[in-house]
Amino acid sequence: MGTDFLALLAILHHEILLFAVVGLTIGGVDDLMVDLLYFCRRCWRDVAIYTRYPRMTTATLPPSPRPGRIAIFIPAWQESTVIGAMLSHALRCWGDEDYRIFVGAYPNDPETLDAIGVPATGQPRIIAAVNERNGPTTKADCLNMLWRTMLREEARSGISFKAIVLHDAEDVVHPDEIRLFDHMIDRFALVQLPVLPLPGEGSWLARAISNHYGDEFAESHGKALTVREALGASIPSAGVACAFERGALARLADPAKGGPFDPGSLTEDYEAGLRISNRGGRGVFVRIRDRHGELVATREYFPDSLNGAVRQKARWMVGISLAGWDRMGWHGGPAEWWMRIRDRRAAIAAFILFAAYLALLLWGMLRIAGLFIAVPSAPVSAVMSALLWINFALMLWRTAMRALFSTRNYGWRHGLGAIPRTFIANLIVILAARRAVFQYAKSLLGKPLTWDKTQHHFPTLQTDP
Repeated sequence: MGTDFLALLAILHHEILLFAVVGLTIGGVDDLMVDLLYFCRRCWRDVAIYTRYPRMTTATLPPSPRPGRIAIFIPAWQESTVIGAMLSHALRCWGDEDYRIFVGAYPNDPETLDAIGVPATGQPRIIAAVNERNGPTTKADCLNMLWRTMLREEARSGISFKAIVLHDAEDVVHPDEIRLFDHMIDRFALVQLPVLPLPGEGSWLARAISNHYGDEFAESHGKALTVREALGASIPSAGVACAFERGALARLADPAKGGPFDPGSLTEDYEAGLRISNRGGRGVFVRIRDRHGELVATREYFPDSLNGAVRQKARWMVGISLAGWDRMGWHGGPAEWWMRIRDRRAAIAAFILFAAYLALLLWGMLRIAGLFIAVPSAPVSAVMSALLWINFALMLWRTAMRALFSTRNYGWRHGLGAIPRTFIANLIVILAARRAVFQYAKSLLGKPLTWDKTQHHFPTLQTDP
């Protein structure tokens, strides 16, 4: 009986392993193609462009020939611990630039309303708006409320806004951001700046969970988006440090939904970027440094608990990977299709990762059992053996890329730490996929999606700009 069970287990292990190695090979080759395109593009730019022209910085960036007022939208639900500090820092950073900050809150969240009131007192650049409904609704619903508030402000002041910038309540903004957006929005319908997660604090586990976001954004905002732009594919909004040209966003507005964002979506920012591209609008991802050599980017702390990280990534997965198939469809040409497949592969990739770890566990069980009794084993074909070696090589390459890009943003210690953090990232994405599937299934059965947000904190800044 024991031998029969082990024989069945060996067959199961073989089938799971085959599924895992095929899936990992496809995903690994996909990532490898992006890596090769990135390095080819970078080499070409270094040789063909930067040998003849100096790299532009915000210090050499000319002012816009058509300057305009910038609106910043900040939706806030239960953000009393961070929103006051964030607004105060933004006011100090941006000084006398031409902008207005629209902050959206809820009537059943008096703590956040009180926190907004402190920096907003006597400050005409901050315009607070209270939702007609109790929270939480969805982030998109709050953004639409801010859109309507902006329209009323335009009617009152007689001045139309040039662009709408999205930020979160925990963002650490850059002083040159407004001027950069004002310049770039003259030519593009959407402008996305990099997002740099701040290094984690606290226990080693909290730091590891928080820092894995830095590893992922170092690659996605240091490599993947630049390749996406080079291919002519759409640039999705990250939801922060992103500017929409006012006319492009207005064309998305739907009176039935109360504005340009879809309240039925958990990733309204991502969808808005793709919808603008579907209508012919061009997006751009901008990596530029300031006069001090610092990257113009938005910095923020990301979740440092397992539950928080799983909830956040599940929200992204529901909106992009699961709902994205039917909500956004397929547009554009081959490059666009490829990028949308990459966007939507997260849930499937998590299942493949789970299968890979399960195959490893079964292999260990069979090896231990083999120390005591003879264990029947399924033969390993030449194809399976080749796939295992290919996966091993791709794993080494992927690990090196993760370490390289993390090192570029945070230094070599952080880069080396990205290697063991890969296992934590895999665990989070597997748990997030499980949560996302259940959430998406409930939504299909009629349960409305709500703002499943995570708690934030704002850094203690040593100096002001």
